[in-house]
Amino acid sequence: MRDARVDDAEAIASIYNHYVLTTAISFEETEVSAIDMAGRIADVQAAGLPWLVAEIDGVIAGYAYATKWRVRHAYRFSVESSVYLDHRRAGQGVGSALYRVVLDRLRTGAYHLAIGGIALPNTASVALHEKMGFVKVAHFSEVGFKFGKWTDVGYWQLVLGK
Repeated sequence: MRDARVDDAEAIASIYNHYVLTTAISFEETEVSAIDMAGRIADVQAAGLPWLVAEIDGVIAGYAYATKWRVRHAYRFSVESSVYLDHRRAGQGVGSALYRVVLDRLRTGAYHLAIGGIALPNTASVALHEKMGFVKVAHFSEVGFKFGKWTDVGYWQLVLGK
């Protein structure tokens, strides 16, 4: 595990674009360029939030990050967390390892709550979040429309500290 760098943007975009183009896990509908991804990484890190990659044998196997939950000042201790894996690395423990490090960084940063939004159904993501201690707190029906069908989204939260 290590902090993401600008030169990781192409590999990260490749991992993410698999989900953009083939699943409803991401509600984006067009590929994200490496340049745009580099900007996203820089914005997250400039906000003092973690963006990490898991590197195995010199290849990015996945990444995890946190973003501000909302812009209003009262939300400043809440973040939304995300994990994406190279789809060939699913089920190998990479997601759990990434999430543990991101959550530890958030706790160190004095954040209070992590929120995970999951397009449903997604049994692997639900299992990962619940394994990390997240609890389901909301379910929105037919909130996203992609590939000609409606998709539900559930929200899970984890209290990081008091």
